Amino acid sequence: MDFWTAAAQVPADFGPSAVTVGKFDGVHAGHRAVIERLIAVADERGLVPTVVTFDRNPLSVVRPEACPDPLVSNEQKRELLANAGVAATLMVTFDDEFRSMPAEEFVSGILVGALHAQAVLVGADFRFGSRGAGDVALLRSMAADFGFEVIEIDDVASSGDRRVSSTWIRELLSAGDVRAASELLGELPSIRAEVVHGAQRGRTLGYPTANLSPAVEGFIPADGVYASWLVVDGVPYGAAVSIGNNPTFEGVPEKQVEAHAFDQSFDLYGRTVEVRFVEFIRGMRKFSGAEELAAQMGRDEQRIREILGLRQRAAE
Repeated sequence: MDFWTAAAQVPADFGPSAVTVGKFDGVHAGHRAVIERLIAVADERGLVPTVVTFDRNPLSVVRPEACPDPLVSNEQKRELLANAGVAATLMVTFDDEFRSMPAEEFVSGILVGALHAQAVLVGADFRFGSRGAGDVALLRSMAADFGFEVIEIDDVASSGDRRVSSTWIRELLSAGDVRAASELLGELPSIRAEVVHGAQRGRTLGYPTANLSPAVEGFIPADGVYASWLVVDGVPYGAAVSIGNNPTFEGVPEKQVEAHAFDQSFDLYGRTVEVRFVEFIRGMRKFSGAEELAAQMGRDEQRIREILGLRQRAAE
């Protein structure tokens, strides 16, 4: 996938293209439906399927106090868009300069001037330009002048009437419902980070864990224990993942993420790993001591192996 962070980086001979614009936080099922339509239009007309997105949520600049945490990092978003079949992405820096760009300049300078758009796919509530002055009516008016077509696309709802959205997915993850979130995302919710040294309590309990750095990419679900896949160099390993401060012990940081990969013994320190969440197992609670905690961890492992379809560990 071609990728640029400024319109000036787009080659002069790029395109012509079919373009859609949006935050694409999480690249969820709704986004994927838009991308599928984008690709279909592009294929029909011999155009390059292209996405214009932003390096941050516009709310972080316009109303920072109301801005939610992102579902994915910019690098994760870039990978998800590429995996969805997008051929080119322009990820613009949403700063004060960009937010003050007149709507007409966005169309003439970016959509037409840089990307040579011949088809632009947008929702009925699409707004763009300084103070959101641009709307679908203005886009259609300019399309007539510049020779591109505006194609309106519908929102995607789940099995009910609620529109699939990043907000809804954040609500589910904040409640620990990773299974429902995965249905809206179209894939397992995931985070990734570098493995760092921890207190090594898990090793003394017979469950050595990979401790993830606090600098995590992605949205961390609610505190608890999860059936998960720990992905190392593209290879998934069944794992029990704990999120929280582990109240059985003192001094454990808030939102500590620890992953115990079953039947594996490898050194992951300093390596970046990914955690893909499959199902919530239980909440965090304080145990009477290490022995009771170890027993519960054994029960957790058996249940997680069943969920992931892994061979049960032989009795010792």
